[in-house]
Amino acid sequence: MPGNFIDTNVLVYFASDDLVKADRAEAILRAGGVISVQVLNEFTNVARRKMRMTWPDTRAILTMLRDLLTVHPITIETHDRGLALAERYNLSTYDAMIAAAALQADCDILWSEDMQHGQTLGENLRIANPFRAAHEPQP
Repeated sequence: MPGNFIDTNVLVYFASDDLVKADRAEAILRAGGVISVQVLNEFTNVARRKMRMTWPDTRAILTMLRDLLTVHPITIETHDRGLALAERYNLSTYDAMIAAAALQADCDILWSEDMQHGQTLGENLRIANPFRAAHEPQP
């Protein structure tokens, strides 16, 4: 069943002071989707180091995210597929691991501000930047 995979940056904006992006991120989260353990780890790092969130606040958001979204595990198969994607599409290792988890979860949309909007990975995973202005040209 195709679905939405949500990259870390969407979660960071959800917890940010940028109200426009936070509202857009919230709409994506409300629609449901999949994240990976890597996304949880990356969010925790940003929340603690850059956003200076307390441990209780960080844990509260992580619990909410885990209750709301499906969490895809990181496996050696994810790692191997990610390496192949990094090589084929010239992605960073971290972005490739996110894409590999999305493909393994059978998602057809990867919501990410960090990757190339409109790019298709594999046979059916399309990157979509949820914060792209409506007036910008679509792929």
